[in-house]
This record gives sequence, C-alpha cells and structure tokens, in this order.
Amino acid sequence: MAHDIMADEPAQAETLDAPFDAPEATDELSTSEQDAGSLFFIGTATVLLRLGPFTVLTDPNFLHQGESVGIGYGMIRSRRLTEPAISIDDLPPVDMVVLSHHHEDHFDRVVTERLNPLTPILTTPDAARALQGVGFRNARALQTWQQQAFVRGDWLLTVTSLPGVHGPAPMVPFLPSVMGSLLELRRVDRSESVRIYVSGDTLPYDGLAEIPARFPGIDLALLHLGGTRVFGVLLTMDGRQGVEAIRLVRPELVVPIYYDDYDVFKSPLDDFRREVQRAGFERQVRYVARGETIPLPLPTRKPGGQPSR
Repeated sequence: MAHDIMADEPAQAETLDAPFDAPEATDELSTSEQDAGSLFFIGTATVLLRLGPFTVLTDPNFLHQGESVGIGYGMIRSRRLTEPAISIDDLPPVDMVVLSHHHEDHFDRVVTERLNPLTPILTTPDAARALQGVGFRNARALQTWQQQAFVRGDWLLTVTSLPGVHGPAPMVPFLPSVMGSLLELRRVDRSESVRIYVSGDTLPYDGLAEIPARFPGIDLALLHLGGTRVFGVLLTMDGRQGVEAIRLVRPELVVPIYYDDYDVFKSPLDDFRREVQRAGFERQVRYVARGETIPLPLPTRKPGGQPSR
C-alpha cells in the first residue's frame, strides 16, 4: 500500500507492477527517454494521462448523450449533451484514478459497475468513504497537501491533494468537499520533473495562490470550467474565473476541460476564449477537442519551493 504523507514529510513510494488487468506486454513507448507522456481528452473532466510508465484516469464519466446524472445531493438531474470520445471498455489498463469529488458527472453509474474495484482511487475523504461503501476497497482518502507516491522501474509519480472549494463561502457547508491534484513525474535519479495541475470543481479563491508557492513551475493546468449553476448558484468556474485561476496558479500551459457536456453548464468555452484574449493569454492556452491526444511537456528543473518526493 502507498505511504500517506504530508507535503513537508519524507515520502515512501509504493512500487507498482503491471497495471490492473494489464496484458503481459508493456507499452515501451510511454517510457521513452524523450517523452514524458500524453494527454487524451475523453470528455467532461475525464482525461487519460500517460505519465511515463503510468496510466492515470481523471474523474471518469462515460454516460452517453441524453443520459442524466443526479447532482446537488440528488435534488435535481442534469442531462448529458455530448458523447464521450471512447467507452469505458475501450480504456487501456489503468494504474489509478484521480477523483476531484463524488458527484455522478465525475464518477458515474457505468464506472461504478465496470471499473475494476481494486483500482487505486485517490480522492477526498468523503468520496473515499462513499466509494468503499460500494466495493472500491482501494479508494484512498487524501487530506489537502497530503501525498501518495508510486514507483515503476526508475520512474516516480507523486500525487498531491490540493485546495479547492465547490461554491461560494455561504454554500460550502452544503456542498461536497473537493480537491485539486498535482501529478508530478520524474525519474528517481533526476531532479527534472513534469508538474500537472488538475483543478477539480473549484472556484478561484485565495487558497489557490498557495499552490505555486509550494509547487512553482507548473507545466500544465487542466481547468474545470463550464460555469455550472444549480438553483442559480455558481459551482464551477466560468470564463472570467478561469482566467483568474490562471493568474493565481501561474501554469506554463492551460488546457480547458469540463465546459459543454451537461445542461447545467451555463458558460460555454467561447466565454473563456474571450477572457483569454482580453487577458493576453492566447499563447498560454491550448484547446483540445474530445478524442484528441497531445504530448505532455518535457521534464524541466523547477525553481525553489516544496519538491514532490
């Protein structure tokens, strides 16, 4: 089992063998000396990350267009407007899932039925308890700034839980806890790394500014947008807030996700495009279509700050 640590404690890493349900053959392309991996955008907040020899799935949602999910503690339902790029049966073997929180548009009933229940799922304490209750015995609770580290061959992957809030302050007691995530990949004998920030369903707030203070040099940020509104309350970033998050976290490159998939999303991607242009961030943002794969940034030496171990 992985060793739970806080970001200022020394880490012990869990050694991963083959991915769950993997064939005996290994994907040597993913461990190339010149290739940190790739990002495949499936839809909603669901992204498949090839990080060196690791395969990581974020916020798995494989419902089809026209199907609905319960949100807001089941008080209302939201209809999916898009198709995922692939079905869950088309996934390669997955080493772990990183989950922002336990809402059905992030971990749906198809995933509950079809995902291998032994798959490690790194998520909030509330979500981990809920998932363990439906048979996912390897759901692992991370408090904010807590880390888990994994080793395969000479690669080290560290996942850190980051701060996030799923709504304005008066609504926080009525909403599930959420987490952002930092995924950092490096070779065990080198200092250069790739740092990927996954925002989760957060709104921008002062707590996000601590992320680059602890982990400067973020190479890539995946921002959950959409401007989700439930009963008129904004629960995910709209276009303007997405740009505010860029200013707070200061990543080198931004990929927006989670922006047009459900009918509760009220801020389309064009809102974000306009705000990006207004802020002069066009060169910093890459728009990735569902079904598209892009390479990840190459490892670089990071400035001073809290290293992921």
